[in-house]
Amino acid sequence: MASSHAGESCAAAAAEPECSISEEVLPDERMEHSQRLAVEELITTEASYVHNLQLCVSDVRAHLQEKQLPDLDLEGLFSNTDDILQVSRRFLEGLEATANQESEQLLCISALFQEFKEEMETVYKIYCASYEHALLLVESYRKDPRLQEEILETLKTIVPHTGASDLSFFLVIPVQRITRYPLLLQKILENTPASASAYLALRSALSAMAEVNTNINEYKRRKEVATKYNKTEHLTLRDRFARLNTHSIAKKTTRLSRLFMHETGIASKTEDKEYDDLEEKFQCVASSVTALKENVVSYLKHLEVFLLSTPHKHELQIDEGTAQQYRRFAECLHRSVLPERRLDRLVCQPLCSLSDMLVGPQQLVKKRLDKLLDYEEIQERKSEMGSVTYDEEAAMNTYLAINALLMAELPRFNQVALQLLGQILCSLTVLQQDLATQVLQEMPHSHMPLPSFWKMMEDTLQQSGAQLRTFCQKFETVMPSPVSQPLNPAEERKVLSLVSRHGPDKLYQVTSNISGNKDLDLTLQRGQIVALLQSADTKGNTSRWLVDAGGPRGFVPAGKLQPYCPVQSQQPGMQMTALECETERRRHSYALPEAPKPQVSTFTPAFQVVAGFSFAARSPQEVSIQAGQPVLLLEPHDKKGSKEWSLVDVNGQKGYVPSSYLVTVPVQEPLGWSLPV
Repeated sequence: MASSHAGESCAAAAAEPECSISEEVLPDERMEHSQRLAVEELITTEASYVHNLQLCVSDVRAHLQEKQLPDLDLEGLFSNTDDILQVSRRFLEGLEATANQESEQLLCISALFQEFKEEMETVYKIYCASYEHALLLVESYRKDPRLQEEILETLKTIVPHTGASDLSFFLVIPVQRITRYPLLLQKILENTPASASAYLALRSALSAMAEVNTNINEYKRRKEVATKYNKTEHLTLRDRFARLNTHSIAKKTTRLSRLFMHETGIASKTEDKEYDDLEEKFQCVASSVTALKENVVSYLKHLEVFLLSTPHKHELQIDEGTAQQYRRFAECLHRSVLPERRLDRLVCQPLCSLSDMLVGPQQLVKKRLDKLLDYEEIQERKSEMGSVTYDEEAAMNTYLAINALLMAELPRFNQVALQLLGQILCSLTVLQQDLATQVLQEMPHSHMPLPSFWKMMEDTLQQSGAQLRTFCQKFETVMPSPVSQPLNPAEERKVLSLVSRHGPDKLYQVTSNISGNKDLDLTLQRGQIVALLQSADTKGNTSRWLVDAGGPRGFVPAGKLQPYCPVQSQQPGMQMTALECETERRRHSYALPEAPKPQVSTFTPAFQVVAGFSFAARSPQEVSIQAGQPVLLLEPHDKKGSKEWSLVDVNGQKGYVPSSYLVTVPVQEPLGWSLPV
C-alpha cells in the first residue's frame, strides 16, 4: 500500500515538469499562429482590393464611358486609378510570391514594402489630393436625377454583387487601402518576437509606410493651399473696394514697405538660389509663350488682310505679267490656306491651352512673394518677442507649404511646358514649310536653282531700296521741314527735374509702350523720358533697368529704352544743309532700328542749384560750400530718405549739405535748343 502511494507521488512529480513546459510553449505557438493569420490577412485583403479596383476601372468606368454622358467628368471622378491598379497588381504578385519563402517570408514582405514605397507615394498622393474633388462631383450628380439614374443603373447592371449604392463605394477604396498598410504591418510586428531576424526589417517597413502616409497628408495640405490661391476671381471695382478693411490695408502696406526695403537694400531678403533659378526659368517660359502667342495672332491677322483681296474671283482682262502672276499666286494661296485648319488645331489651340496653364502657377508665384514678406516680418517679430500668435503661425506654415509645393512642382512643370512649346514650334515650322512648298510651285521661279533665286531676290531688294531712297530724297526737297513743338509746362518741368537730379547723360526715352506685369515694374507710354538709376535689377539681370520716371521709380525692359537726344532747332534766317534737313526730319528722338545709337548731347538746364549760405563740413561724409557757389545736386535726400540733407557734387567732391542751404535760380537757356515732343 505504501509502495503504491509512493509510485503515485513519483508519477505526479514527473508530470509537473511536463505541464510547465507545455505552458511555456503555448504562448509562442499562439504568437506564431497570430502572425500567420496577419500575413494571410495582408495577402487576401490585397487580392480583394485589386479585384475591386479592377471592377472600378474595367467595368464601372468603362460602362459609364460607353454611355458618353456629356455632364459626367470621368477623369475628375476616377483620377489616376489606372496607375494605382498597375502598381497594386505588381505588389500583389510580389506578396503572393512570398508564400513560397516560408522561413524568409517576413523578410521578403518587408523588402517588398521598401521596394514599392516611392511608387505608392507617387500614385496615391495624386489620388488622395483629388479625392475631395471627386466627392464633390458625386454630390453634384446626386442632385441631377438623369445622371443619378444612369449611375445607379450602371452599378446594378455591372456590379450588383457589391451592393454599391453610389460611386463613392469604389472611390474610397484606394484611400482606405493606403492607410491600412501600416495597421497590417503593425499587427504582424506585434506577433513577431523581438529576437526574430525579421523584426528589424518589419519595423523599418512599418516606418516607411507611416512616412508614406505622412507625406501624402502633407502633399494634400499643400494642394489645398494651392487650390485656395489658384482660384480665378473676376471682381468688379466695387467688389474690390468692398473687400478693403483695416486689416487688409495694414497687411498690404506692411508688404509694400518690406518690398521697398528689399529693393533699396535697407533690409536683407531671404535668399533661395534654387527657387530663384526655377522661377527665372518659369518666367522665361511664360514670356516665350506670350511672345509666340502674340506673333501667331499677328501673323494670322496679316494673312487675313492679305487674303481679303480675291482677284482670281473676278473676270478681269489682265495681260500676262506681274499682275497675272499675282492673280495666280492669290488663287493658289486661297486654295492652300483657307480650307486648311491644321494651323488652328496644331498651333493656336495648343498655344492657348498652354497659356491658360500658366495662369495658376503665375498666381502661386505671386502669392509666394506676398507670403514670403509676411514670413520675414513674423520671423523678425518672433526673434524679438520669442513667440507668435496662432494666426501668425498659420501664415508662416502657409508660406512653407506654397514654397515646398513650388519647389516640388515647378521643375516638372517647366520641363513639360518646354516640351509643349517645342512641339508647337515644330508644328508651326512644318505647316509653314508645307504652305511654302504648295504655293511656291505656282510661282515662275519655283524651278530656279537656289543660288540664282537668291541672286534675283538680292537684286530685287537692292532695286526697291534704291527707289525708296530716291523717293525719300524727292519728298524731303518738296515738303517743308516739320516745326518742333514745345513741351507743355508740366512735361518740361519733369525733364528739367530729371536733368538736375541725374544729369543729361542719364536720360533715356521710351521707344514703345511698356506695360508692367511684375512687382515694381513701371507702365510707361511711348516717348516718355526717364532717368537711368541702375542698369540691372536686384538679381543682376541687365535686361531690366531701374529708372526714375519723374516721380515713380521702377524697372523697365532695357530693350525699350534708347539714349535721349535733344534736337537742335533751326535758327531764323539760317539756310539748312542736307545733314540739317536729315536731323530736322527726325524731329522725334527715336532712332530707326538699323541706325546706331545716337550720341547723347548735353545741354544746360533752365535752372541751376547754388549755395544760398556758406557751410563748413564737420565729417568726412559732408562737403563745404560757399554762398553763391554752383553745385550739382545728385540726390535730394540722404541714404535713409531724409530730405533734410542733400547729396551734392562741388568741384568733383561729393558729400552732404543741409537741403535748406541750397536754392534754385534760373539761368539763361542757350539759343538754338528746344525740347522735343
